[in-house]
Amino acid sequence: MSRSHRHAVVIGAGMAGLLAARVLSERFERITVVERDRLPDGPEGRPGVPQGAHVHALLALGGRILDELFPDLLDRMAADGVPQSFGGPHYWADFGGRTLSRGGGLHEKPILLASRPYLEGQIRRLVGGLPSVEIRDNCVALGLTVGPSGEEVTAVRVVPADEDEQNLAADLVVDATGRDGRTPVWLRELGFPAPEVSEVVIDLRYVSRAVRLRPGALGDVKVVLVAPVPGRPSGLGLFEQEGGHHLLSVAGYAGNHPPTDLDEFVTFAEKFAPHFVGTALRDAEWLGAPHRHRFPTGRRRHYERLRRFPRGLLVIGDGICSLNPLFGQGMTVAALEALALRDAVAVGGPDLAVRFFASAAELVDPAWQMATSVDRKVLGLPRSSVERAFGAYVDRLHAAAESDAVLSERVQAVAEMLEPPSTFLKPTVTLRVLAGLLRRR
Repeated sequence: MSRSHRHAVVIGAGMAGLLAARVLSERFERITVVERDRLPDGPEGRPGVPQGAHVHALLALGGRILDELFPDLLDRMAADGVPQSFGGPHYWADFGGRTLSRGGGLHEKPILLASRPYLEGQIRRLVGGLPSVEIRDNCVALGLTVGPSGEEVTAVRVVPADEDEQNLAADLVVDATGRDGRTPVWLRELGFPAPEVSEVVIDLRYVSRAVRLRPGALGDVKVVLVAPVPGRPSGLGLFEQEGGHHLLSVAGYAGNHPPTDLDEFVTFAEKFAPHFVGTALRDAEWLGAPHRHRFPTGRRRHYERLRRFPRGLLVIGDGICSLNPLFGQGMTVAALEALALRDAVAVGGPDLAVRFFASAAELVDPAWQMATSVDRKVLGLPRSSVERAFGAYVDRLHAAAESDAVLSERVQAVAEMLEPPSTFLKPTVTLRVLAGLLRRR
C-alpha cells in the first residue's frame, strides 16, 4: 500500500488504537484517531477506560514491543521517576497456590511499574506528536459508510463536539473501541454477517485502592501477585506506582466479590494475602476512594471465520479478544496485534482483512485458551479431557518449579508471553518435571 494520498481512521484512543496509529504512520500519509472521551492532558483516568484505576501489568514481551515502537519511552519513564524493578524478587502465588520468586531476569530492561493512565498518557503524547497523526477527542463515531459496490468501507460517520454529523473519508478504518465496540452491529446494518462469539461467564469484580505504605514495609518486594485457586476464587495484586504510593487491586469470581468498606476490604484481602502484606496494609495510609470494576465474561470474537467482510475495515484489541484481566495479557496482546497490522498493511491487497484476522487469531488463541482453561478450573466448570490432562501436568510442573530455578524461569517465560504454553511439553522440561516429582516423593 502506497504512503501517498492515503488516509486511515482509527476509532478509539486507548492502547490498541494508539499502537495501531503508530504502525499505520509508517504507511499512510494521514492518520486520524477518533475518541469519544475528552482526553486529559496528564495521566488521569477517563470513562472510556473503566479498568484504568486498577493494577495493570506490562508483560516482558509487551515491554519489548513498546521499546521497539517507541525507542525512548521506557528510558523517559524511568527518568520521570516511574518505579522500576530489575532482578529483584516478586512475590507470586500462582493459580495452583504455589509460591514462586519471580525476578526480572527475562526483561532486557527494568520492569516499569506504571499505572495504566500514566502509560497510556505517555504513548498518546508520542503518537500525537507524529507529523502524520491527528487525535480528535470528544468525537463520537456513529457508523460506517460504504461505496457503490456495498463491499468496501469508505468513511466513518462522526459527530465532533458542538458540530453537525460529518463523513470522515478513509482508505482504512480500524475499530479499536474495545470489547463493546460497535463493529458487529455496523456489519449487520451494512448487510454483512457478524462474527461468532465464544464466551466464558466468570462474573469477576475488582475493587482497587491507592495506599501509601510505611517505608520498607514490603522489604525489597515491589510486586505482589496472589492468584485465585479452586475453592478460593479471589486474588490480589499490589504494585508500587509512580507518585510514591502503591495500588492494591483485590478481585473475586462468581459472587465472591471484595467489599468497598475499608475495614472489610482489608479483612477480605488478609484472608489470602501473605502475612507481610497484611501487616503492611494495617499500618498504611489509604488514599482516596475505592474504585470498582466488573468483568462479566471473557469474550472472543472470531473474525477469522467470516467468509465475507467489507474491504477497508479492521478490528483490533479487545474487540477481537477480551481476556480475563487477572492474567495481565491485554496490553501485550494489543501490542502483538499492532505488529500483525503493520505486516498485513505492508503487503496490502484486497485480502488485507483475511490475512490480518488470521494472524491475530494465531496470536490471541494461546492466551485465550490458557485464560479460559484456568477460569473454568477455578470456577469448577466443565473442561475438556485435553484441558484436564494438560492442567494436571502444569500443576505438577509448577510444583516442581518451586525448587527448580530452570523450571521457574520457564513458567515465568510463558506467563510473560515470551514463550507459548507448548514450551511446557518440550522433552527437556518434562524430564525436569519428572525428576522434581521423584525428589518430592
